[in-house]
Formats: sequence, C-alpha cells, structure tokens
Amino acid sequence: MVFFNLHLLAGIRLLVLILAMLLGLVVYVLMALTPMVPKRLFLPVTLFNPAAPLLFIPFMIYCFGRLPWVAWGFSLFQVMLGLWILSLAQGGWKLRWPLVPVERLGTRGFSWLNLCVFVLANLLILLPVTGVYLVLCTLAAVSHFSEGFMALHPAGITVQMRKYVRDDGKTVELFPMAHVADASFYRAISQTFPTNSIILLEGVTDENHLLTNGISYKRMADALGLAEQHETFAPERGEKVRADVDVSIFSTNTLALLKLVTQIHAQGLKPDTLQQLLLYPAPPDLMGEVMDNLVGKRNQHLLDELKTRLVQTDCIVVPWGVAHMPGIAEKIQQEGFHLTETHDYLVIRFHGSSVK
Repeated sequence: MVFFNLHLLAGIRLLVLILAMLLGLVVYVLMALTPMVPKRLFLPVTLFNPAAPLLFIPFMIYCFGRLPWVAWGFSLFQVMLGLWILSLAQGGWKLRWPLVPVERLGTRGFSWLNLCVFVLANLLILLPVTGVYLVLCTLAAVSHFSEGFMALHPAGITVQMRKYVRDDGKTVELFPMAHVADASFYRAISQTFPTNSIILLEGVTDENHLLTNGISYKRMADALGLAEQHETFAPERGEKVRADVDVSIFSTNTLALLKLVTQIHAQGLKPDTLQQLLLYPAPPDLMGEVMDNLVGKRNQHLLDELKTRLVQTDCIVVPWGVAHMPGIAEKIQQEGFHLTETHDYLVIRFHGSSVK
C-alpha cells in the first residue's frame, strides 16, 4: 500500500485481524483464570491489537499527512515484537515445535489469587490509564486542530468567537460552528449578529445529485439529544448570503469517500458498511486531498466572497465550522485585520454540569 498503492492483501488483512482479536481475547481470559499461561510472553501478544489503535492516535493528530508510513512502521514493529517473543518462548533463535515449550507453562490450573489480582489490575490500572490517555488525546486533538477556536472543559465544549478589525473600520467576526449542538447555542449567537452585517453562510450543495445520500446529522443529533444546525440556526438580523461551494468541484476520490461517509450517516454502521470502510482502496495522500477539497477549496471560495462583500458593508459575520477557522483567521490577518475581541460560547453542555 505504501510503496505501490496496491491493496491485494486487504481482505486477508481483515480476516487475520478478526482472528487475532478473537484469539487474543480468549488467551486474555485464560490468563485471568489460570497461572499456567505465562503473562510475560502473552500479555504483549494479547494487548497489541487493542493498544495499537490507541498508540496511533497521537500520530493521527501530529503526523496526519504521513499515516500510511506510520501504519507501515507499526506493522514492522509488530513483526519484530512477535519474533522477539517467539525467541523468548523458544529460549533462543532456533525454531522448534511446539512454539511454546511445555516447561514454559505453569503447573497450577486455577488460582483465586491470580484471578483477583488480574481483575483488579484491569479495573484499577488498565481502564483508568486508558481513560486518562483518551482524554489527553482528545484535548491535544481539539487544541491542535482548532488552534484555540474550540476547547474542552469539565462543563462541556466551548468555541471562541473572534472579532477582527482593519484600520479602515471594516470588521470580520468569526463564529466557530458545530453541526450539532445545544439549541441555546444557536439562539445565543444569532442574537449577537449586528443588524448591518452580511452573514456568509456555510452549506455545501449538490445540484447534480452526485452523492447517493444527503448530508445529514439527524442520527447523531437524536442520539446525543442535541439540535441540528440547519434546523435551529436561523439568524434574524443581517443579510444572509450563501458563500459555500457545490460538491461538483471536489475530486473523484473525495466524492467516493463522501458517498461512503454519507451512507454510514444515513444507514448507521452496519456490517456491510463497516466492510466497505475497512476495504476502502485509499489512494496515496487521500486525507491530504480530502482536506484540500473540504477545507482548502471552500475556504478560498469564502475568502473571495468576503472580499467582494466588504465593499458593500462594514461588518462581515462568518459562522462556519471550527475546522475552517484557523485558515480563515490566518488569511484575513494577512489582509490587515487585527484581533480585537473574543467571546466564548458553550456549544455542548455535559449532563450534570453547571456553568457559572
């Protein structure tokens, strides 16, 4: 996949992964039930498949453009780890049968002490460490990709509105948006838009019906008890102008991936859609191409519209998704706009939390 962009082993890879996960689960349970299974040898074997995706997360955050190479490195490490464990089990590098000699196994069939220690280690160490790790990864991802436009707090998720002013008095207000949020968030920001502003609205169209399923976040909103942006967000002040693109300008690869994603959004994650996702023949640098289409091209279209509309008004409001904000902020600052004001809004309130 990395060197020749061939996916001939994708089906075998999926089959081996499923078998390895199932066998790893069986062995992991056996380690809890009996001390016969040597944990020094089998813990790395059983924990590698569930741990690898967790260890992959920081690379997805900071090395997004090199993920195929990172995956290749993980695979190489997996082979080396397997050979090293095999050498430990064999007592050297000379291959013999059975792979795990009988003398390497314990003698006791069952131990309550082993079971209790194993369960407590999972409950008090493994699960808490995994939870803390995921929280830290989430904080890192939010901070890195949004450049401060979005933040995660104990009370919930917040976004930061930023107001930029140019020396001639022209202003641009950037309002980071979310496709699903508390209805109060959409009402709160709608009331802050100046009456003399032009609001450049986000919203990709599909005039030629290139996507099999429409882009909808209803399933997600219903599951989380939140409101959809296109259903609730309705500014009453200012002139509303659509400033987004049509999907026809996206590349073929991006459209193919969007079809699969919208199908999952519409139908849910079913076995057939999961199989399509796992076997998707991703071309080289697919994610870079997708980001250029979904963010880069749309940002450029918005900036062109912004320059045109600044002739007509002194105030432009840009309520677009968080992913667009860093690029837009950088470009308008290059045009002479300076940050003068910020304001935080609570997008999603965590249940049971309160905001002072």
